[in-house]
Amino acid sequence: MKIAVIGGGSTYTPELMDGLISDGPALGLSEIALMDVDAERLEIVGGFCQRMASHKGAAFKVVTTADRGQALDGASFVLTQIRVGGQAGRHQDILLGVEHGLVGQETTGVGGFAKALRTVPVMLEICREMERRCPHAWLINFTNPSGLVTEAILKHGRERAIGLCNNPINLRMEVAERLGLEPERVALDYLGLNHLSWVRRIVVDGRDVLPEVLDQLTSAGRPANIPEELDYPIEFVRALGMIPSSYLRYYYLTGKAVAEIKRRPKSRAQEVMDIEKALLEVYSDPGRVQKPPELEKRGGAFYSRAALDLVLAIHQDSGRRQIVNARNGKAIACLPEDCVVEVPCTIGADGAQPLPVDPPPPEIRGLLQHVKAYEELAVEAALTRSKRLALLALVAHPLVADVELAGTLILEISARHGIVFED
Repeated sequence: MKIAVIGGGSTYTPELMDGLISDGPALGLSEIALMDVDAERLEIVGGFCQRMASHKGAAFKVVTTADRGQALDGASFVLTQIRVGGQAGRHQDILLGVEHGLVGQETTGVGGFAKALRTVPVMLEICREMERRCPHAWLINFTNPSGLVTEAILKHGRERAIGLCNNPINLRMEVAERLGLEPERVALDYLGLNHLSWVRRIVVDGRDVLPEVLDQLTSAGRPANIPEELDYPIEFVRALGMIPSSYLRYYYLTGKAVAEIKRRPKSRAQEVMDIEKALLEVYSDPGRVQKPPELEKRGGAFYSRAALDLVLAIHQDSGRRQIVNARNGKAIACLPEDCVVEVPCTIGADGAQPLPVDPPPPEIRGLLQHVKAYEELAVEAALTRSKRLALLALVAHPLVADVELAGTLILEISARHGIVFED
């Protein structure tokens, strides 16, 4: 089997390589093709990954290339982890939000919208090339905003595609650790969209232990997976009766989130640039053959495990349960069947089949529908470059929701990123 990694120069790639080395025999791996448009990064990261594989005696070869077609030829799985515009583009997205008193973040609000505009056309190019080079391959998308990008792919690119984020596995691992249990014993009643999700039950041996977990978390004053400086009020978590994903703080504590972003001496993009510079120096060491502990600062905990669990489940047709981004179907009845949702699915040779979930209650249903309407409009705006759809998408987003401001933001996105909109 051949696996292609598009965006192989990412500093995350050694984390992924670590998992590929472990699971290579079960997959029958013969080749990993790392492709990137940044030749310097690819040489450093690719060289380090080759040393990692050699050190562990991996049976597969690691090939680096700037030729996307060469990477895709004959691949069974294609993992995409690209960042169009790089961290510099991300920094501009953050500034755009902050300068207008909005959340500046790469996956939601105006930042997520600007990133989607840059990213969706490139991802659809990759899909078209896959149809020529590896038509039967599965595309596993990590590229942010993951849910929105995956929706664009499934609607306009290819059927054999699944979106993935490490947040669900992070939350499950944290809950299991708090309970002192093996993660395999913990199942989450989880529903929502990528970076907009809630856990409504935590099932252990057939019993819902969420009330006990909430008691523990609220008595400790820190709900799971939520940064300490942005804790929700305890009375809100108790009233909600669910564990909200960490990204929901941008909606539930918008003012506090904006203030926190403004207080930082550096944007998250600038912080990541510093981390990546240090990591690339470590990766450049010809004596280095194992992933460094510094990689944990980059984020992406359990990234490799989430990806390899998914690839193995498809390859082995195992029917295992995993939370992924897939076409909704009838899973969440209040959302369109052709949209993408983040829910538990059974995974097998035919991809991800969403499991039915109980209808969302009104306390989360409105926000869920609101953000999904934005995502639907954003996908079409990214595809068509329509100024009309871009305006409607931003006005539909609850973190913008202002017509005059949306018009200004569109002009600034165009100026900062060279995106030309059609009137």
